[in-house]
Amino acid sequence: MITHIQGKLVEKNPTDVVIDCNGVGYLLNISLHTYSQIPDNESLKLYTHLQVKEDSHTLFGFSSLAEREIFRLLLSVSGIGASTARTMLSSLTPKQVREGIATGDVALIQSIKGIGAKTAQRVIIDLKDKVLKVYDIDEVSVSKDNTNKNEALSALEVLGFAKKQAERVVDKIMVSQPDADVETIIKQALKNL
Repeated sequence: MITHIQGKLVEKNPTDVVIDCNGVGYLLNISLHTYSQIPDNESLKLYTHLQVKEDSHTLFGFSSLAEREIFRLLLSVSGIGASTARTMLSSLTPKQVREGIATGDVALIQSIKGIGAKTAQRVIIDLKDKVLKVYDIDEVSVSKDNTNKNEALSALEVLGFAKKQAERVVDKIMVSQPDADVETIIKQALKNL
């Protein structure tokens, strides 16, 4: 498996790039998000996903590990192919796709061209737990003061809530309110549990 390609940027288009790597030109299909992240300088490194089919071997390039991970998760959903996954990552940022799945936002996923209501629901149902596990691959948002989070979690467990469920809710609260105190975290969590 080719995990990344680093070399000289030869050609840059909104849908693909060509990277010269020691005299061999690699064509990588990219999303508009990756296109917007690519600098115009000569040296370039993209993380890759190699799709092998009967009649073709296709390389997809990503500016971040997080985007590649979301792409791979989308491919695991029945009815989502590489072109649909790439369209999703072109319409929304990887973070928006991730948050849309994590929060169960069917309307957001359905707003992508070619995604109907059933497909949007299937994406959310299939990927919600996986996305919550690998929620922030690149930008792990660790709060400066994690004792508040831990105290809130132990309090919620004492109140009889399941640890995993409480963790998900508290993590969402910590993302939206990183400086929240223990009391605020618990009150917000109780509203959402």
